Amino acid sequence: MKKAILLTAALFGLLAIILGAFGAHALKSAIGTEAITTFETGVKYQMYHALFLLFVGNLSVLSEKARNTIYLLVTAGVILFSGSIYGLATNNLTSFDFKTIGIVTPIGGTLLIVAWGVLFFNFLKLKTK
Repeated sequence: MKKAILLTAALFGLLAIILGAFGAHALKSAIGTEAITTFETGVKYQMYHALFLLFVGNLSVLSEKARNTIYLLVTAGVILFSGSIYGLATNNLTSFDFKTIGIVTPIGGTLLIVAWGVLFFNFLKLKTK
């Protein structure tokens, strides 16, 4: 599972860089300033969590169960949170109305928060020497 976590982290990071560049250059003239700012929020959170997965994937003090739980929460959270933000920011460029699925944004955000909570509580359980 460690390899899957690290591969997902690398993929999320790669896509964040690509989407960030796309947003800064190709989208700038197609959507408004507010939409660009929204799009950039999705990119930032995706990159933060790519780095988070790199950290979690290499953290030896976590149990396999905790690592896998965090991985699943972060993966679903990034897809729902950042993915919906990308859709909402570029809503006027497609025929699909992403506002109809806007409820997934806070669900994705909640999953990301829970992932950090799982890490926090696993750190609380650590025995000190």
